[in-house]
Amino acid sequence: MAVTEPEIYDVIIIGAGPCGLATAARLCESSPSSLFTDIEHQRYHWIKKHDERMSIKSSRRGSVRSPKCPISVGGADCPGKPRLPYTMLVLDSTAGEWCGKWNKLFKAFCISHLRSPMFFHPDPRDRDGLLAYAYEQARENELREITNVVGKELSKHKRKIKMNPRDRKGLKRTLPTNVEVDERNRSDYFTPSSDLFSSYCCAIEARYHLKDIVRKAEVHSVDFGPIKDISTNDNHLFSVETSTGVQYARTVVLAVGPGGKPILPRQLSTTESEGACHSSQISPGNVLPIHVRAKISRHRETNVVVVGGGLTSCQLGDLLVKRGVSKVWYLMRTGLKVKPFDLDLQWLAKYKNLQTATFWSADDDDDRKERLGMVQEARNGGSITPIIHKVLQSHIRAGKVSLHTHTIVTSQHWDHLLKSWTLITSPEIPDLPTFDYIYYATGISSDFSTLSLVQKLLAKVDLPIKGGLPCLTDDLMLADNVPCFVTGRLAALRVGPGAGNLEGARAGAERIAWKIQELLGSNGDTDAEQQRGWHAEVDGGLTHNLGLTNSYGALADSAVEL
Repeated sequence: MAVTEPEIYDVIIIGAGPCGLATAARLCESSPSSLFTDIEHQRYHWIKKHDERMSIKSSRRGSVRSPKCPISVGGADCPGKPRLPYTMLVLDSTAGEWCGKWNKLFKAFCISHLRSPMFFHPDPRDRDGLLAYAYEQARENELREITNVVGKELSKHKRKIKMNPRDRKGLKRTLPTNVEVDERNRSDYFTPSSDLFSSYCCAIEARYHLKDIVRKAEVHSVDFGPIKDISTNDNHLFSVETSTGVQYARTVVLAVGPGGKPILPRQLSTTESEGACHSSQISPGNVLPIHVRAKISRHRETNVVVVGGGLTSCQLGDLLVKRGVSKVWYLMRTGLKVKPFDLDLQWLAKYKNLQTATFWSADDDDDRKERLGMVQEARNGGSITPIIHKVLQSHIRAGKVSLHTHTIVTSQHWDHLLKSWTLITSPEIPDLPTFDYIYYATGISSDFSTLSLVQKLLAKVDLPIKGGLPCLTDDLMLADNVPCFVTGRLAALRVGPGAGNLEGARAGAERIAWKIQELLGSNGDTDAEQQRGWHAEVDGGLTHNLGLTNSYGALADSAVEL
């Protein structure tokens, strides 16, 4: 009986969220937006789309290439299923589909719109792809403007006034608030609906034919080294142990988000778990526990505590009020911070290049404390958007919400029979009632050293970890000789403070794709150019038309032929 050899994938991506999707899509995209102008993109994609229907003549050699149906990605009009440029497998513990956990949480919290602007998305082809998709699908009514961000910049005259705020008579002159985003960029500063963003991710998935590569499986460990009876010439491979078996790959990408466990102020006992949970454990249609729903159905008073000061806590509180809870009590360790994005605007607007350059020039060779400090300062803990703040204020005025900042719980007791909590806070809140349930919206830990799936790798690699973040190479690898890549929030010391958001997903995917192409070739095989179809016969004239070379290179080639 013949023994079937296990498949060795070119790339295994652990995590099917936006970061994983961005990486998989970038590996399939031959003309990423980071390399081409808009005009070059138009011609490049036109040639890719119509290549099978036309003959292309070389302007230099005069040779004519016959029409040919491409077998690589981008040939959606061709019969049959196009071949991916690499053999890929995506493993996700939540669902066997892209963005399963993302969509689940958005549905559970009834979140209508994202927080991110329009140019934050996982599509490698076009920075403005999400905006174009909204108009192409006639869904521009699902865009919501991010207010108090865009406005005209200060003129040179007004900047002088700002330096000398008093006129000739000594009277103080007033100036409009200095807004850092120019009016011409207003279309960027809208936020898409969650349904629109989900549809766009499905469009990206369909464009690159990525649907069938996602598999539901929990990853237990990742190891790297020669594998008996599988490695050739003692080549090192990754062995990925999962709940459904062991998979093998030449490269691995960790797109696991924060990667850690839910942060709880204290460990809950089995009985206490009846009366409390972390916000990440909420599922659609199951926001309220049974005993709270029973009290609401009997029109009895209900009181619920939400611990945490970020956007999730306020979205959860709003949902609880809408579900019929009599009063929601917010307990926040710090003050309430209101800002449009999770990062300061200077990391997103016209001064982004300055901030990024400062970050990359920071001392990261010795102890990386400077970069870590910049990441922590830029994010500055949890915050809420102005829109959610208005919703919160309306609930406070209606008596549905009680907000307590700079407050912590010093003692708590769960009565299993009465199914109620007794809390003591600091500072003490007078006339505090008993509570029916506690929600902890306190985030997820981001400590790479505690991830169970990388423990075998960490035992072999000398990897410095600062503030829970790994000190990766410029290509986001654990080490130069270990092609295990990290993207998302855990790559913040290399990508920057925005590594954990959608823009960071695209930036991380770009770095990873460049290195994988260098390690595996343009298609992961020795006969890569033949397998890439239309791209296999690109000659000097076409590469010049695509902006891949210049006229001087063509002249040099002609001189050699003469």
